[in-house]
Amino acid sequence: MTRIVFTGPKSAPLTIALAHGAGAPMDSPYMEAFAEGLAARGLRCARFEFPYMAQRRDDGKKRPPNPARVLLATWREVIDEIGREKLVIGGKSMGGRMASMIAADLEAEGSPVRGVVCLGYPFHPPGKPEKLRTDHLERLKTKTLICQGARDPFGTAEEVPAYPLSQAIQLEWLEDGDHGFKPRKASGRMEQQNWDAALDAIQAFCAKL
Repeated sequence: MTRIVFTGPKSAPLTIALAHGAGAPMDSPYMEAFAEGLAARGLRCARFEFPYMAQRRDDGKKRPPNPARVLLATWREVIDEIGREKLVIGGKSMGGRMASMIAADLEAEGSPVRGVVCLGYPFHPPGKPEKLRTDHLERLKTKTLICQGARDPFGTAEEVPAYPLSQAIQLEWLEDGDHGFKPRKASGRMEQQNWDAALDAIQAFCAKL
């Protein structure tokens, strides 16, 4: 059984399940900030860890992510545990990508979730813009919000608008942000400002679902 940690009111209109990225756990400063930020905006956040990260927590040994089939199966378990009716799924980088993939699968099965939120979508590996990871995003029907740093090496504000993404996908660009939305000092902008902008965008997105 996958352990799920909830933050925010049980009475919230929606629960947003967030999966971690490839390298950091569900209680990283980034994930904590987003869970607490969502709760402060009246939403409930659910967090969990994929098997390889849960094993790292137990024995301290770093491991690569599980195969995609295992990550997707974990997402299915979490979705079944929480229930689809008031559920938005998403996550940081890899976690958000897997959420969008399982959302496409659930659509095809006739049991979709309410929405998807991706925090820094890995459109392609850094330095390899020809290796796109967007096939399922071209046909996705579930309402989706992608919050993306404008200079994210996994997909910049110059690159992504040219991709043939589904009309169901909304992009929110974070000024001068990197993959974690952190801007350069010279921009005059603070990381927290970009985090707050992303959280406000998620709140507005969820209000329309």
